[in-house]
Amino acid sequence: MLELREIKKSFDKTTILDEISLEIPDGQIVSVLGPSGSGKTTLLNVILGITELDGGRILFDGTDISSLPAEQRDFNIVFQDYALFPNLNAYKNITYGLKNKPGISSKEEVEELIELLGLSEHLDKRIDQLSGGQKQRVALARTLVMKPKLLLLDEPLSALDGVIKESIKDRIKVIARKYNLTTVIVTHDPEEALTLSDQVLILNQGKISQYSTPKEIISHPSNNFVKNFILNQLEIKRNNIYSLFGECYA
Repeated sequence: MLELREIKKSFDKTTILDEISLEIPDGQIVSVLGPSGSGKTTLLNVILGITELDGGRILFDGTDISSLPAEQRDFNIVFQDYALFPNLNAYKNITYGLKNKPGISSKEEVEELIELLGLSEHLDKRIDQLSGGQKQRVALARTLVMKPKLLLLDEPLSALDGVIKESIKDRIKVIARKYNLTTVIVTHDPEEALTLSDQVLILNQGKISQYSTPKEIISHPSNNFVKNFILNQLEIKRNNIYSLFGECYA
């Protein structure tokens, strides 16, 4: 379990995160949602360990990791721009991290992950020969072969659309369930958060506005900010959300 206890962070005397406390059970998918400047990316960086806390504690499986360097947390992130190596083919990108830690994943485990992500026919391709969805799957595979204890995704679907986006969403869900992998996703898209996650964390000006299930957010928004930010933005996608949450959104 990942626990955040009264997390505080400021930059240049501006409060970015203000008393953030929550718990994320093992294997859950949690989306962090909020407008620009709400603290989403800072929260991700604090969890990852690349941004120091000003106050509060982070615990993982009961151990305080607040002062632990990022490289010792065994958390991995997939960035919005994929950060793939253009001089390596898809397979070499996927297995790159295993050069330094060859015992983490066996050849069979790597092949299983490649099959799960539908990448078998693309392994010899250069990165510039891959579609956006294929690049995203390669980036996921490269991260997952390292068997992270926590998977962090920074706007993983923002460059995708239509069928490709839905396919990646489904694969993220399958991976989280299959490997019981706690997954934290930063997104600006309410529909993405509500249809992908077990729970959604909504931030506003560095504070938690609501942290609950998608159905609870749809049916019982905690305040006017949540109602306006979530529901008003979803009006244009009403039919899709209604099909998932039915009478809660009627």
